[in-house]
Amino acid sequence: MEPIQPRRYLEDFDLGETFETPAYTLCEQDARAFALSYDPQPFHLDAGAAAESLFGELVVSGWHTAAITMRLIVECGVLRDVGIVGTGIDELRWLAPVGSASTLFVRGTIFERVPRPGRSRGILRVKLLTIDQSGATVMTQIANLIVPQRTQTPEST
Repeated sequence: MEPIQPRRYLEDFDLGETFETPAYTLCEQDARAFALSYDPQPFHLDAGAAAESLFGELVVSGWHTAAITMRLIVECGVLRDVGIVGTGIDELRWLAPVGSASTLFVRGTIFERVPRPGRSRGILRVKLLTIDQSGATVMTQIANLIVPQRTQTPEST
Protein backbone atom coordinates (compact mmCIF):
# COMPACT_ATOMS: atom_id res chain seq x y z
CA MET A 1 0.00 0.00 0.00
CA GLU A 2 1.31 3.42 -1.00
CA PRO A 3 1.59 6.11 1.70
CA ILE A 4 -1.07 8.82 1.51
CA GLN A 5 0.35 11.88 -0.20
CA PRO A 6 -0.39 15.34 1.16
CA ARG A 7 -2.76 17.48 -0.89
CA ARG A 8 -0.59 20.53 -0.39
CA TYR A 9 3.14 20.92 -0.57
CA LEU A 10 5.38 23.76 0.53
CA GLU A 11 5.17 25.29 -2.93
CA ASP A 12 1.35 25.34 -2.76
CA PHE A 13 1.20 27.80 0.14
CA ASP A 14 0.98 31.40 -1.03
CA LEU A 15 2.89 34.10 0.83
CA GLY A 16 0.30 36.31 2.52
CA GLU A 17 -2.28 33.51 2.61
CA THR A 18 -4.39 33.76 5.77
CA PHE A 19 -6.72 31.52 7.73
CA GLU A 20 -8.88 31.79 10.83
CA THR A 21 -9.94 29.10 13.24
CA PRO A 22 -13.34 28.69 14.85
CA ALA A 23 -13.65 30.19 18.34
CA TYR A 24 -13.14 28.36 21.62
CA THR A 25 -14.62 29.49 24.94
CA LEU A 26 -12.68 28.68 28.09
CA CYS A 27 -14.26 27.79 31.38
CA GLU A 28 -12.87 28.57 34.80
CA GLN A 29 -12.79 24.91 35.83
CA ASP A 30 -10.56 23.95 32.87
CA ALA A 31 -8.35 26.99 33.39
CA ARG A 32 -7.81 26.07 37.05
CA ALA A 33 -7.19 22.39 36.22
CA PHE A 34 -4.54 23.32 33.66
CA ALA A 35 -2.89 25.75 36.07
CA LEU A 36 -2.93 23.24 38.91
CA SER A 37 -1.14 20.70 36.72
CA TYR A 38 1.27 22.93 34.79
CA ASP A 39 1.47 26.52 36.10
CA PRO A 40 0.31 26.57 39.74
CA GLN A 41 0.69 30.26 40.43
CA PRO A 42 -1.84 31.92 42.77
CA PHE A 43 -3.22 34.34 40.14
CA HIS A 44 -4.27 31.29 38.07
CA LEU A 45 -5.79 29.36 40.97
CA ASP A 46 -7.14 31.62 43.70
CA ALA A 47 -9.56 34.49 43.05
CA GLY A 48 -8.49 36.30 46.25
CA ALA A 49 -4.80 36.09 45.43
CA ALA A 50 -5.54 37.04 41.82
CA ALA A 51 -7.41 40.17 42.99
CA GLU A 52 -4.23 41.28 44.79
CA SER A 53 -1.97 40.48 41.82
CA LEU A 54 -0.79 42.52 38.87
CA PHE A 55 -3.83 41.25 36.95
CA GLY A 56 -6.54 42.08 39.52
CA GLU A 57 -8.51 38.98 38.59
CA LEU A 58 -8.14 35.28 37.89
CA VAL A 59 -6.27 34.79 34.59
CA VAL A 60 -5.48 31.83 32.38
CA SER A 61 -1.90 30.55 32.19
CA GLY A 62 -0.11 31.76 29.08
CA TRP A 63 0.87 28.14 28.49
CA HIS A 64 -2.81 27.22 28.49
CA THR A 65 -3.40 29.93 25.89
CA ALA A 66 -0.58 28.41 23.79
CA ALA A 67 -2.11 24.92 24.14
CA ILE A 68 -5.54 26.20 23.10
CA THR A 69 -3.93 27.91 20.11
CA MET A 70 -2.43 24.59 19.03
CA ARG A 71 -5.77 22.84 19.45
CA LEU A 72 -7.56 25.43 17.35
CA ILE A 73 -5.03 25.19 14.54
CA VAL A 74 -5.28 21.39 14.47
CA GLU A 75 -9.09 21.39 14.60
CA CYS A 76 -9.55 24.00 11.85
CA GLY A 77 -7.85 21.61 9.43
CA VAL A 78 -5.92 24.16 7.39
CA LEU A 79 -2.67 22.22 7.85
CA ARG A 80 -4.13 18.76 8.40
CA ASP A 81 -2.93 17.41 5.06
CA VAL A 82 0.71 18.28 5.78
CA GLY A 83 0.69 17.56 9.51
CA ILE A 84 1.64 20.06 12.14
CA VAL A 85 5.17 19.15 13.09
CA GLY A 86 7.47 22.00 13.89
CA THR A 87 11.08 22.85 14.46
CA GLY A 88 10.12 25.44 17.06
CA ILE A 89 8.33 28.66 17.85
CA ASP A 90 9.95 32.07 17.44
CA GLU A 91 8.93 35.29 19.14
CA LEU A 92 6.24 33.89 21.45
CA ARG A 93 4.65 36.89 23.17
CA TRP A 94 1.82 37.16 25.66
CA LEU A 95 0.43 40.63 25.02
CA ALA A 96 -2.61 40.71 27.30
CA PRO A 97 -4.04 38.57 30.09
CA VAL A 98 -6.75 36.08 29.21
CA GLY A 99 -9.72 35.86 31.58
CA SER A 100 -11.00 32.46 32.65
CA ALA A 101 -14.21 32.81 30.60
CA SER A 102 -12.65 34.26 27.44
CA THR A 103 -13.40 33.20 23.89
CA LEU A 104 -10.35 32.84 21.65
CA PHE A 105 -9.65 32.24 17.98
CA VAL A 106 -6.47 32.20 15.90
CA ARG A 107 -5.60 34.09 12.74
CA GLY A 108 -2.61 32.79 10.81
CA THR A 109 -0.62 34.27 7.94
CA ILE A 110 1.87 32.36 5.78
CA PHE A 111 4.87 34.65 5.43
CA GLU A 112 7.85 32.52 4.42
CA ARG A 113 8.61 29.28 2.61
CA VAL A 114 12.07 27.83 3.12
CA PRO A 115 12.80 25.10 0.59
CA ARG A 116 15.49 22.58 1.46
CA PRO A 117 17.11 21.32 -1.76
CA GLY A 118 17.68 17.60 -1.88
CA ARG A 119 15.20 16.95 0.93
CA SER A 120 11.60 15.83 0.99
CA ARG A 121 10.49 18.57 3.40
CA GLY A 122 10.92 22.30 3.74
CA ILE A 123 9.96 24.86 6.38
CA LEU A 124 6.76 26.91 6.32
CA ARG A 125 6.79 29.96 8.61
CA VAL A 126 3.40 31.11 9.90
CA LYS A 127 2.64 34.20 12.00
CA LEU A 128 -0.10 33.30 14.50
CA LEU A 129 -2.26 35.76 16.42
CA THR A 130 -4.48 34.51 19.22
CA ILE A 131 -7.37 36.94 19.57
CA ASP A 132 -10.02 37.28 22.28
CA GLN A 133 -13.73 38.10 22.12
CA SER A 134 -13.09 41.85 22.22
CA GLY A 135 -10.72 41.70 19.24
CA ALA A 136 -7.58 42.13 21.34
CA THR A 137 -4.53 40.13 20.29
CA VAL A 138 -3.53 38.29 23.47
CA MET A 139 -0.67 36.17 22.10
CA THR A 140 1.57 36.14 19.04
CA GLN A 141 4.08 33.61 17.77
CA ILE A 142 5.88 32.47 14.65
CA ALA A 143 5.52 28.75 13.98
CA ASN A 144 8.24 27.00 11.97
CA LEU A 145 6.54 23.98 10.43
CA ILE A 146 8.06 21.02 8.62
CA VAL A 147 6.07 20.62 5.40
CA PRO A 148 6.41 18.15 2.51
CA GLN A 149 7.87 19.69 -0.60
CA ARG A 150 7.93 18.37 -4.12
CA THR A 151 11.01 16.30 -4.88
CA GLN A 152 14.04 18.54 -5.02
CA THR A 153 17.18 17.68 -6.89
CA PRO A 154 20.47 18.74 -5.34
CA GLU A 155 21.90 21.83 -6.93
CA SER A 156 24.87 21.07 -9.17
CA THR A 157 28.15 22.68 -8.37
